[in-house]
Amino acid sequence: MSDAGTHGGRVVTLTANPSLDRTLVLPGPLARGGVARLGVSSTEPGGKGVNVARALAAAGADVEAVVPADRTDPLVTELTALGLPPLTVPTGVPVRTNYSLTEPDGTTTKLNEPGTALDEDVRAALRAVLTGAATGARWVVLSGSLPPGTPEDWYAELVRAVRPTGARVAVDTSEAPLRALLAAGPDAAPDLLKPNAEELAQVAGTTEAALLADPVALRAAVEALHAGGVAEVLLTLGGDGAVLSTADGVWSARPPRTAVRSTVGAGDSSLAGHLLADLAGAPPAERLRRAVATGSAAAALPGSAVPAPHQVDPAAVVVTPGLPSPAPVAAAGRDVS
Repeated sequence: MSDAGTHGGRVVTLTANPSLDRTLVLPGPLARGGVARLGVSSTEPGGKGVNVARALAAAGADVEAVVPADRTDPLVTELTALGLPPLTVPTGVPVRTNYSLTEPDGTTTKLNEPGTALDEDVRAALRAVLTGAATGARWVVLSGSLPPGTPEDWYAELVRAVRPTGARVAVDTSEAPLRALLAAGPDAAPDLLKPNAEELAQVAGTTEAALLADPVALRAAVEALHAGGVAEVLLTLGGDGAVLSTADGVWSARPPRTAVRSTVGAGDSSLAGHLLADLAGAPPAERLRRAVATGSAAAALPGSAVPAPHQVDPAAVVVTPGLPSPAPVAAAGRDVS
């Protein structure tokens, strides 16, 4: 069981490339070229930052979601119905739709639309809304892919813009935006970075399999992030748990045995769990425990559903000092939006 209490503090999330997440439940393994009779499907407001905000709100945290979307967009309607009315910047274009094909064993295939390009005026408006909301907040979360045409270093720009507000910054992104963020220098380094194993391998210049098979290489990759100014690294490993590295040490966590229904949004729920524990004043090992428990609970749910507090069981998570031993094998499924 999990308590949802926090000691206070507000979280602001920015989802530059939000989506409506349509989950299609397959009756068996995906067969290319065949016909599938789908099970009960669902549509939920999505994008990685939106998922983080939904998971935080489900646990009773004070959270605001910033999104580029018209006030009449179905995404905004859905979030408002969940009691999470977002701060919006209009674009005049409907939010994209992402599709997840989920097989009975939890294997998930994602088909993501590219999203709407944001012109300079929209980006400036989003920056103003974000920094305004960040004033007095405990955390600002920049999460997910960037829309087409967005400068690759935009997250670095936003980290610098948020710094004067006093809020701490967490970033979860991949590929070119992640590389640009890490290349921007210590003044753009987030307080918390949440890569998965594939993303960490990309920035380390190696393969995911090689990284996870070599604890020395894994530690070197994490230390390189710290050397670049990142204070904390939450490395999620799918079904193999996660690693948290801070100035106080390194911890690894193994999740409880979970019947995986969908991996979509599980990493976002892990980040939300870490933030919830931080808001409650928990030490690093307990932040990691809550992160893994929340991510595991999300993986046991269909689609991109986020867990309620009673579905999260931190006591079932095993946390130990140091890196995982033996090194984990990469779990199936991706958590990218």
